[in-house]
Amino acid sequence: MRTIPILIVVLTWFIVGAFAADKTYVNPRFGTTITFPDAIFTKQDPPPENGDGARWRAADGAELAVWGQNNVLDSTPESLAGDVAATIEMVTYRKVGARWMVVSGYDGNIVVYHRAEIGSDDVIHSMELRYPASLSKHYDPLAGKIADSLIGP
Repeated sequence: MRTIPILIVVLTWFIVGAFAADKTYVNPRFGTTITFPDAIFTKQDPPPENGDGARWRAADGAELAVWGQNNVLDSTPESLAGDVAATIEMVTYRKVGARWMVVSGYDGNIVVYHRAEIGSDDVIHSMELRYPASLSKHYDPLAGKIADSLIGP
């Protein structure tokens, strides 16, 4: 029976250690929040002057952007999905929910994964992950995890 408590402690340390390497970004202007592995996305671009978001780059060419924006056009998840799909060369996945949407596909040899949510304050909270298709085995599992962490007020 002593093995079970020790196993629980070891698993807890492992789980806490795994998440300790993650960075949580909260946009001060819109409250858009996302968590991502900061050991991968190590270089942050200078923030935009309007303070709407941030972008990080990885040494292997991947990049992660997150931002918020006022929903001045009264966009719906369906219209947002259409707008994003129009910017992606080959859409391979598109799903729309009551207050969110996901579109992914390819721009040449770059995988694009875009998620947006319309918050209760009518702010659109968005993230986009781009990475070379040759690194799909590494980034595909991360894309869902990062996107699932996207939240806004």
